[in-house]
Amino acid sequence: MPHIPLDPQLPGISALFAYRPETAAPLGQLAEVLLRGPNSLTVGERELIATVVSNGNECRFCTGSHAAAAAETIDGGRAVVDAACGGIDDAPVSAKLKALLRIALAVRETGRAVTEELIAAARAEGATDVELHDTVLIAASFCLFNRYVDGLATVAPDDQAVYDQIGKRLAAEGYAR
Repeated sequence: MPHIPLDPQLPGISALFAYRPETAAPLGQLAEVLLRGPNSLTVGERELIATVVSNGNECRFCTGSHAAAAAETIDGGRAVVDAACGGIDDAPVSAKLKALLRIALAVRETGRAVTEELIAAARAEGATDVELHDTVLIAASFCLFNRYVDGLATVAPDDQAVYDQIGKRLAAEGYAR
């Protein structure tokens, strides 16, 4: 049960955005730039970063939504997403993406957990400064989104079909609506 009066028909962050549209707009724009804007990382790779962070934060709504969006947009689909959530080392993704996912998980713990060694490992795999920047910002932003969604006890449906529908919509339309 949500901690504040939210539309029970709107799950997760959708209810919060409807509740406070004035904060929804900049948060949606941030997500749009980070996950859909021009970047050398693909949309699927960036969605996977958001998913792995949300999974680590145990945010069911964000994990479900972004896992579905990642599955729609990454080569290999759901199998890649599930593998990455199960453990980065065995995920069928590039060495560079694995290094970036390790950075994202470090950010999830605390920004100070991002060490020179993690950065050097990502650079050794070809990560650019922009990719490093955006990985850290995606991870930090999803910590915010996860805590926003869970901190107000929004509805997180049990039905995977709900998340699949959200993921298809995000993949097709993005975040700035």
